[in-house]
Amino acid sequence: MDDHGGGTTPDGARGFSFAGRDTELRTLLGAVSGVRPAVVLVEGEAGIGKSRLVAEASQVLHGQGLRVLAGACHPLREPLAYGPVIDALRRIRPWLPPVERLGASAGALAPLLPDLADALPPPPPPLPPIEAGSSSAGLHRFRVVSAVRTLLEAVAPAVLVVEDLHWADEATRELLLLLATDMPQDVALVLTYRAEDLPAGRPVLGAPFRRPPGTGVVELRLGPLGEAELRAMAREGLGREPGAELVRTLLERSGGLPLVIEEDLLTLADSPSDADPGALRVPRSLGEVLAERRSRLGPDAAALVDVAAVLAVPAGEALLGGAAGLDEDRAAAALQEAVGSAVLRQTGPDAYGFAHTLAQEAVYGSLPGPVRTRVHRRVLTVLLTLDPPPLVQIAHHTRAVGDRAAWLLRAQEAADRAAAVGDHGTEAVLLGEIVEQPDLAPEQLGRAARALAYAASVSTLSGSKAAALRRILGLPGLPAPVRAAIRASLGAVLIYQVGDLSGEEELVTALTEAGGSDPSATARLLALLALSETGRFTLAEQRAMVERGRALPLAQEDHRSRSMLDLARLSLLSTAADPAVPAVLAALPRGGSDVPVLQHTATMVCATIGRSIAVGHDARAAADLAGTRAMVPLVRLPVLEFYLTCQQIVLDWQSGRWEEADRGLVAFRERFPRSRLASGGLPAVVRGLTAAAQGRTAQAATVFDEVLAGGLHLNSLGVAAGRARLHLVRNDPGAAWRTLTDPLDFLGFLDGKEAWAHAWDLVPTAVETLLALDRVGEAREVTERHAVGIQGRDAPGAIAEQHLCRGLLLRGTDPDAATAAFDLAATRWTDIGRPYQAALAAERAARTRTDPDEAVALLAGPIAAFEQLGATSDAARCHRALREHGRQTPNPRGRGGYGNNLSPREEQIRDLLATGATNKDIATALFLSTRTVENHVARVLTKLRTTRTDLARGDGQHG
Repeated sequence: MDDHGGGTTPDGARGFSFAGRDTELRTLLGAVSGVRPAVVLVEGEAGIGKSRLVAEASQVLHGQGLRVLAGACHPLREPLAYGPVIDALRRIRPWLPPVERLGASAGALAPLLPDLADALPPPPPPLPPIEAGSSSAGLHRFRVVSAVRTLLEAVAPAVLVVEDLHWADEATRELLLLLATDMPQDVALVLTYRAEDLPAGRPVLGAPFRRPPGTGVVELRLGPLGEAELRAMAREGLGREPGAELVRTLLERSGGLPLVIEEDLLTLADSPSDADPGALRVPRSLGEVLAERRSRLGPDAAALVDVAAVLAVPAGEALLGGAAGLDEDRAAAALQEAVGSAVLRQTGPDAYGFAHTLAQEAVYGSLPGPVRTRVHRRVLTVLLTLDPPPLVQIAHHTRAVGDRAAWLLRAQEAADRAAAVGDHGTEAVLLGEIVEQPDLAPEQLGRAARALAYAASVSTLSGSKAAALRRILGLPGLPAPVRAAIRASLGAVLIYQVGDLSGEEELVTALTEAGGSDPSATARLLALLALSETGRFTLAEQRAMVERGRALPLAQEDHRSRSMLDLARLSLLSTAADPAVPAVLAALPRGGSDVPVLQHTATMVCATIGRSIAVGHDARAAADLAGTRAMVPLVRLPVLEFYLTCQQIVLDWQSGRWEEADRGLVAFRERFPRSRLASGGLPAVVRGLTAAAQGRTAQAATVFDEVLAGGLHLNSLGVAAGRARLHLVRNDPGAAWRTLTDPLDFLGFLDGKEAWAHAWDLVPTAVETLLALDRVGEAREVTERHAVGIQGRDAPGAIAEQHLCRGLLLRGTDPDAATAAFDLAATRWTDIGRPYQAALAAERAARTRTDPDEAVALLAGPIAAFEQLGATSDAARCHRALREHGRQTPNPRGRGGYGNNLSPREEQIRDLLATGATNKDIATALFLSTRTVENHVARVLTKLRTTRTDLARGDGQHG
């Protein structure tokens, strides 16, 4: 790979044309040479020519003035997180600007690039030791990502190439995913990989990757070569025109795989035969080809090739020669012979190996068992003398010689080294091999299993984490405290990353298994359970959990457990809308440079923002959100951005900025495609409520049902109310009540969680539903329970909802009092800053008026608000009320005045058709008869010259 920064450009096989890849080369060059940033993914099986394609492109790019940095992943990599990227950056010195012109964040790479330390800013202050559940690993990754971005920006225009990504560690995958989703300007990323060597169902970057706005993304899949390309290669490789039969034979034997074609042609070029395919002794497989070429080598070169095959990773001349038992001169001559015969190739400065993995595997497989073991033993002897020792390779070769006891020690050492540098991918692989061993001592099994559980919990894929943790839990012989620690990790992953509330059961079981043997672990489990948002525990029970945890004899340095208990306590206060919350928040330190202290403050404030919105303190939530977002770069806690983004979407929606909320939803789903919050949290509430307000009832119902399938929790209260209202719109109060009570039991939930103050329209919807069922006494009881439940609470939204409930109760007996109650609710919502809820309350007030003229006049305000928000269905309901009072807004152009353009009503129809809405859905949303809708639909499709199907796919011509 040509990095042009001190590396070596591997040539193609002797005399072979770069055939059959012109289109792919143009595509790759177009993506990288054009508008940057860009990401190019090159996929293909082993030997298909990925490296050759990238090498050819790199030469062209270098000629264009781009700086190409290349690294590669290896199957036996030493524990170094981000190893391939660090390897590529080692060659960056010639292009670096003066150190004073580099961003300070680049200093985080100084410990990883000691040879460049003098060219980089000083490293930042050290982080706390990486331990289970700590944020240090995340902070370290964030620092490295920022530093890599800074360096790439400093040397742009640049191309970062990482080959064989199927062998990448978790940290490298995460780094590349973060780079790809937020590429530095004027930088391109080129990645090669083999899909067949990825874990089943796993994306190449560890998580689904979607094109970020402004970034070009190209995916290339290399297929086999055809007859024309093979003929061109043979013509140049053999120096003569190949016969038709030879071409057919080569094509049949190779299957179009360039690696096999090259190896066959090399053998033919060295053969004294006349190349008659019937007479040639052409090897029948790549292994036979390499065996024949190896057989022509002298004893020293052959021994050196055997060592290279056993090593499996590129190595220097001294290591190859030492393991082959050769002195310096003999090793140099043997290496020159092996390279000259195209058995080995130079892959970098003093790095030699096979051109392809298939070649290495073929030679290794050809070695007799005793020879293979003997070479492993010689390699191991040399590796043990190196400083620092390559622990992963040492463990591998120790196992290969059959020394199980020594291998267990070596593998544990390598895993410990990997953990120390944050390479949890390598750590997990090694520990996984250890725990699979039979008859391990309980202490050894417990230590390895516990470490493996932590390594799995900090990986990048939520689903695979849970599966890995379950596999570890299934190991026989685990001590109970170890099982508790692993199960606690599983419970947290399930709840907070997968969105599976069954994780609470795992936490409860873990608490029993812990048995109080570890106060810190018990305290953390109690804190996690106290953070539960479901109805499994009452708020009183959760308060008792926090107090129980605070009473445990925790060590003074156990800041993590204390911090988690503080977080749980504040979360419970904010859930109950306790007036003490502002004072607790105000007392949190926000100044200074103590990162752990600032992390604690940011996490605490972030945990209350959603609850502030829920109870109607939108201004407080907005201020806290802005303040916490400003702290994110200081505390280097990227996970906060995840939750802040979610809360910003909700706040935008509540504030009437629906278009911003919609854009935020799209960006959130693209950025966090696997997030539980995208389909089960507050963003889902916003999606569903918006769809319902715009008349997309089928879509709203789908969103609501997906959330409610997981049960009722604090963040799904608005979903329960929204689903019940869909039934009320269809005049089915029975179904609405079943939604609220079977199996949800919202009354018991609000009592147990002391969540009456949460203003998600749940209580007003329940009161309206009971009144529609003529169960007035129960409606009054719910209203009174709500009034009692919000006494002493700091919840302006709940006060507005109490006025709504009072108005609903009085509407049938005292219209004036009901109108006054609705007006009070509208005023409260306006003061809070929620135009949609204010408009709904004002509409109720207008429709309760007994004087038709007053009612008509007062409907103008809600109609304007609904139309400005885009609440199509609500505006249509108000227009129907106008028609019922004999008032109809005249068509400003007169009937038929729109010609071929869509009228406002037809635009509404078009937008609903684009969502896949049926005529019945549209009729319900716009309060029209089905026959009227049928006529509108026919006119819309005619004007747009499209069909329902094409319009739903987005193919219609919007007029």
